[in-house]
Amino acid sequence: MQNTTLHPIKDIQAAIQGGRFSEALDRLEPILVSEPEHQDALYMAAVSARYLNAYDKAEAFLARLKQVAPDFGRAFQEEAYLWIARGQPERAIGALQMATRYNPALISSWKKLAELYRASGQPDRAREAEAQAARLASLPRELVAVMNHVHEGRILQGEDLVRAYLQRNPRDTEGMRLLADIGVRLSVLSDADFLLETATELEPENLQLRIDHIQVLRKRQKFDESYRAAAFLYEKDPSSPLFQSLFAIECMQSGEIEKALELFDEVLTNNPDDLAALTSRGHALKTFGRSEAAIASYRRALQVSPLHGDAWSSLANLKTYAFSQTDLDDMEAALGHPDLSFMARIHILFAIGKAAEDHGLYERSFEAYRQGNELKRHQARYKSEHMEAEFDAQKRHCTRALFEERNGVGCPAPDPIFIVGLPRAGSTLLEQILASHSQVDGTLELPNILSTAHRLRGRAVASDRERYPRILTELSDDDLAELGEDYIRTTRVHRAGAPFFTDKMPNNFRHLGLIHLILPNAKIIDARRHPLDCCWSGFKQLFAEGQEFTYGLEEIGHYYRGYVDLMDHWDKVLPEGRVLRVYHEDVLDDLDGQVRRILEYCGLPFEEACVKFYETDRPVRTASSEQVRQPLNRSGAGQWRAFEPFLDPLKSALGPALDYPGGGAHHE
Repeated sequence: MQNTTLHPIKDIQAAIQGGRFSEALDRLEPILVSEPEHQDALYMAAVSARYLNAYDKAEAFLARLKQVAPDFGRAFQEEAYLWIARGQPERAIGALQMATRYNPALISSWKKLAELYRASGQPDRAREAEAQAARLASLPRELVAVMNHVHEGRILQGEDLVRAYLQRNPRDTEGMRLLADIGVRLSVLSDADFLLETATELEPENLQLRIDHIQVLRKRQKFDESYRAAAFLYEKDPSSPLFQSLFAIECMQSGEIEKALELFDEVLTNNPDDLAALTSRGHALKTFGRSEAAIASYRRALQVSPLHGDAWSSLANLKTYAFSQTDLDDMEAALGHPDLSFMARIHILFAIGKAAEDHGLYERSFEAYRQGNELKRHQARYKSEHMEAEFDAQKRHCTRALFEERNGVGCPAPDPIFIVGLPRAGSTLLEQILASHSQVDGTLELPNILSTAHRLRGRAVASDRERYPRILTELSDDDLAELGEDYIRTTRVHRAGAPFFTDKMPNNFRHLGLIHLILPNAKIIDARRHPLDCCWSGFKQLFAEGQEFTYGLEEIGHYYRGYVDLMDHWDKVLPEGRVLRVYHEDVLDDLDGQVRRILEYCGLPFEEACVKFYETDRPVRTASSEQVRQPLNRSGAGQWRAFEPFLDPLKSALGPALDYPGGGAHHE
C-alpha cells in the first residue's frame, strides 16, 4: 500500500515535465529505498528511465509497480510506451488494451491505440478507439478527472469532485452516472439506484444509463425491475448481442432458464466465440443443475481463449469437476502469457489451486491459492482491526438491558428464517434442507439487512464509526417496527407463497441485535463448522464479492475468532434459545436427528423431503450448488490436513477459537 507520508512529488513531476529526467530519477531513488511500494514514485521512475533510454530499468520499475497496483491503468499505458520505444508495437497494443480496461478515462491511451490499430490494418478497431477518445474529449474536464480518480483508487476524492460538480450542474446525467458508480463501489446501492433512475428520467434515450441501472437493480436483488428494464432494451433492439445477453441474465435470475438459454444461443449463433455469452450460459446451466452442459459451455470458452480465467475458475467452482493433467499444464502456461489480465490471473491461480489439490500436489496448490489471495488483497480495503472494532461496537451497544427494555417491539411477522455464520460453513446445506419443506421458500443471500445497517450507519463512517449500532438505542418503537415491516415488504419479491422463507446471508451474524429488535419472531440459525475446515475452505474459494476477510490466512482466522466471540455475546444478551446453533459435523453424523431438531426449532412439522434434500429441484447460486444436489458425504471434512504445514498463521490467528465444541472436535 502507498504510504501517505508527504514527499516532494510535485517538484519531481515538474522536473519530468521540464525534461530533467536524470534529476527526477536521482530524487526518486531515495524515496523508493524508504518506501519501496510508493505507487507514484514507481510510476515516475519508470517514465524517467524510459526517457533516459534505460529500458531494462524502466521495465523493472513497472514490474514492481504492477505488483503494488495490479490494476493501475497508467502502469500499462507506460508499458505500452516502453514497447513502442523498443520497436514492438504489437505488444504495445496489448498493453494499451489493458490500460483502457483498467482506466477507460485515459484519453491518450485511446488515441495511441487508434493509431496503432490503423497502422496494423485494423480500421474498425481504430474507429472504435477514436470514438472513445472523442467521447472523453467532449466531457467536462472535471468529470474526466473524476473518472481518473475512481479508476486509480481515489474514490473519496472522486466523490468530492463530482458532488461539487453536480451542485453547479444538478441536471448533468453523466455526473449522476459517475456518482452512482461511486455509490456502487462504496456499497451505497440505494443512492446509486435513485441517481440512475433520476438520470434516466432526464435522458430516457441514454442507453448506458439504462444498462448501468440494470446492474444496480440486480445487485439490489430487485429482479422484477431489472427484468423489465432489460426487456425494454431487448424489445428496442432484439438483434443487439448486448441486449440479448442482458435480458438472458435477467431471465436466468427469474427462473426462465429455457428463455435464457435461447437468448444466449442467439448471441452465439451470430458470434460463436463470444466469451461472455459462453461463460454466462455455463453459469445458467450450472445454477439449474445441468452440470454436464455447463462444463461443455465453459470448455468451449477455453477453446476460444485459454486465457479466459472466468471459465477456468467456473470449472473449479463446480467442485465435482476433475481437472486433467493437461488442464493443469494449460493453466500454468496461461500464467506466463504476457497478455493475461489481472483478474484472469486471479481466476486461474484459484483454479490451479483446485487442480493441483486434486492431483495431490499440495505445495503447488497452496502456493497458487496464496498468490491468488495476495492479488485479491491488493484490491481490497479490508482491515482486520476495522472489523474487530465493529464487533466491539456491537458488544458495547447491544446489551441485555437494551433488549429487555425493547421486549415485544418490532414487526411481529414470523416469516424469516435467518441462516448466519461464515461462508463455507454448511449454510447452503441447511438452506436446501429447509427449502425442501412445503412451508418454506428458499431464497438467496439477501442484502436487505446489510443495506438497513448501512443506511443506519449514515455517511459519516470515518468520523463516527459507531453511529450504528449506537443508533439502535435511539430509535423509537415505531421506527423499529417500520424497519421490520420494510424488510418483510422488500423481500416479498423473492418468495413463492410459502408462509416462511430463508435468508442465508452469512454476514448477518454481525447484525443479530438489529434483527432481533426489528423482527423479534424471526428464527435465527447459526451454521458452524470446524474452524480449520471452515477457514481453509474459505481461503481457497474465490468469492464474487463481499467476503474480503478470506484473502489471507491471518485475516480469516481473526474473523472466525471474532465471529465466535460475537456469537457468544449474542447468546448472553438475547433471550435464551433465541439462536439455534447447528454444527455441520453433527449434520453429517446424524442427518435425520438434526433435521428434526431444526424443524422443531422453526415450529415446522417433520417432512421426509427435508432428509432427501438432494432431490429438491431449485436454483442454487452459491459455490456449494453441486454438492447440495448429492446425498451427504464427508469429502469436505478434514481437507485442511493435507495443507497443515502451511497453516501456522491461521492457527495462531484462531487462538482460543481452535477449541471447537461441535461434533468435529475429533478433527483436532
